[in-house]
Amino acid sequence: MNSPSLPHLTPTLTTRLPAVGTTVFTRMSSLAAQHGAVNLGQGFPDFGCDPALVELVSDAMRAGHNQYPMMTGAAPLRVAIAAKIARLYGHAYDAGTEITVTAGATQALTTAILCCVHPGDEVIVIEPAYDSYLPAIALAGGVPVLVSMQVGEQGYSVPWDKLAAAVSSKTRLIIINTPHNPTGTILRPADVAALADIVRGTQILILSDEVYEHMVYDGVPHASLSRNAELAARSFIVSSFGKTYHVTGWKVGYVAAPAALTAEFRKVHQYNVFTVNTPMQHGIAGYMADPQPYLDLPAFYQRKRDLFRDGLAGSRFTLLPADGTYFQCVRYDAISQETEAQFAEWLTTEIKVAAIPVSAFYAQGKESGIVRFCFAKQDDTLRLALERLRSI
Repeated sequence: MNSPSLPHLTPTLTTRLPAVGTTVFTRMSSLAAQHGAVNLGQGFPDFGCDPALVELVSDAMRAGHNQYPMMTGAAPLRVAIAAKIARLYGHAYDAGTEITVTAGATQALTTAILCCVHPGDEVIVIEPAYDSYLPAIALAGGVPVLVSMQVGEQGYSVPWDKLAAAVSSKTRLIIINTPHNPTGTILRPADVAALADIVRGTQILILSDEVYEHMVYDGVPHASLSRNAELAARSFIVSSFGKTYHVTGWKVGYVAAPAALTAEFRKVHQYNVFTVNTPMQHGIAGYMADPQPYLDLPAFYQRKRDLFRDGLAGSRFTLLPADGTYFQCVRYDAISQETEAQFAEWLTTEIKVAAIPVSAFYAQGKESGIVRFCFAKQDDTLRLALERLRSI
């Protein structure tokens, strides 16, 4: 019997993620709130979605769509997703066996990694990289193999020769992200061809993070791997309704993959989240009947990109290309020689504009003298930020 005078001790726990702490996004958003800064750090809009979409979700609730849907996702939404992919990219996925609705894209990415990466398997990750990739690989017992993008006057690019050299007999997965967060670059046909050359004749799988698929600018088509039958046959392709419809808090995404890969994906999915918010699935399915909202999205965000880029023209920042996503990377070497984290903190506390250091997207914090701004904001928000940034 325990003595009431003894303290109650919590047992010790060995962490599964020893390298993980509070994210840079949380820290910078907190700092921005503390100092009243315009938050161009974390990647979410400060404007609402189409009220018609909210009404469709409300209609779904009133119609009784409030219990568990199918584990794989509500059938009308899976059908709508398959139809969209076929219309845009020419690949016919079976809505029953090859499309799975997920609780956002991050869950989709983690589940894809967990279903195919076994202890000791190598996963090639292109840096800078979205911050969920490496923790998910660690949870799977995989070994990340890091390949850094090249960065020069023309921005970032993937060194395909170095990526090819990183492939070994232990390579299980290559993670691709286009349009790319944080750099705003996109893959083009030559990149897709280079990737196909690398994996041809191997058992390597591909995880293609395409959450910004509808944010590609200047009339350039999105290079979805679903366009390439050879690559689609070995790929998990991930997208996000949160990004597409300005509803990041709804956490609804999807994965498209061949039936054999989807079967393994769903084994993990059903014991992870099991299924996803029902009325939102039905609301989104109804909203997708009109393709115009996602067809108009490139023009919508390109106008904001151009507003932001034009506003920084002639400033002391050097703009890197922003061909996709809603992010703009800039060099600040004409302003400061501080580290990226130090400079981002100074921007937030003194200039009152929050940014994210690109070094945070590298496992070892590589310094390039570059920070990232998010332009998915109201025009007035962007103009206020620009006024402050031009004052430097």
